Amino acid sequence: MDQSNVQTSELFTLQLPSKPESVTLVENLIEEIADKYRISDDTFANMMTCLSEAVFNSIVHGNKLNAEKKVFVNAEVESKRIIWTVADEGNGFDYNGLADPTAPDNIENLTGRGVFIIKHLADQCIFNSIGNEVELHFKI
Repeated sequence: MDQSNVQTSELFTLQLPSKPESVTLVENLIEEIADKYRISDDTFANMMTCLSEAVFNSIVHGNKLNAEKKVFVNAEVESKRIIWTVADEGNGFDYNGLADPTAPDNIENLTGRGVFIIKHLADQCIFNSIGNEVELHFKI
């Protein structure tokens, strides 16, 4: 059988308690993957920002800091991209109904920019239908 067109990937998985300090474990995984696959500095910075924000949102907003609930993080590294998935055990949210943080009424707000930033830094951002899982794609 010709193996030249077979795509291979490597999967990394974390199951985190819903505590703010769990974000450090995701940051460590991002660093490990970036070193192993020689990820560019720009992509590394974008992944670090997006994943830290997505995991923190899952911990605080999704699972309401309930340490009994988990946040699940997967990274599937393919030859030309990394697909990250962050899921929580919360009820989700309406990701289409978020206020525009660049609107004049919101520009001075201290919160409400996370999803906006994630959507602009990831190459692709896909939420599941209820909003408790996000898939982030980064070209490598």
